Amino acid sequence: MDAGSDDDWELRVGDDPPAAAAAWIADRLRRTVAEGGGATMAVSGGGTAPPLFEALRGHDLPWSSVQVWQVDERVVPDGDPERNAEQLAVLPVAVHRMPVTADDLAAGAADYARSLPERFDVVHLGLGDDGHTASWPPGDDTPIVSRRRVEVVGEFNGFVRMTLTAGVVNEARCRVMLTLGASKAPLMARWASDDHTIPVGHVKRAGTVAFVDDAAAPWSG
Repeated sequence: MDAGSDDDWELRVGDDPPAAAAAWIADRLRRTVAEGGGATMAVSGGGTAPPLFEALRGHDLPWSSVQVWQVDERVVPDGDPERNAEQLAVLPVAVHRMPVTADDLAAGAADYARSLPERFDVVHLGLGDDGHTASWPPGDDTPIVSRRRVEVVGEFNGFVRMTLTAGVVNEARCRVMLTLGASKAPLMARWASDDHTIPVGHVKRAGTVAFVDDAAAPWSG
């Protein structure tokens, strides 16, 4: 699925969105590898990520032909349970970890930007209760308007963070948004209506597949 009109997006509502999202991603990665010999994916952290990764691990995939980067990361030491990268240990794939322990975070972000593929095949996103996705804080448009591919943002929900910018996310061949719970329904409705007053509203709808449970469906809010 490549980006088309703003209406060219999908909403999939089900009892087990992480499993459904994992199956969709696995199929996409298989087809991409078969067509081009390799596939690239960027993944987020958060509460819905671990069940997604566990489900994805159960799929038969050519992992040696898949490369994984991070969408965002908290600036904490290696091995800290707050690191999103720790959630990725279940996947049998080498992960390009964000260099959040670098002495110079800005230089680390620039190095990471140079490591990115020209265009991701799949970008996985979550959704916070405040309307953020990736590490795009409400009230700080830096990672949304920046022409750089990776930015460092100031303290947000207790952590300084490194994040892919909106340009990278929206240039991807497809995006998978995964979110659960009634608190997300109004936010999903605002995203679906192209509301740019919340960070997730800057995620391009065209080429995006949203996996939600009944409670998070836009009409539930």
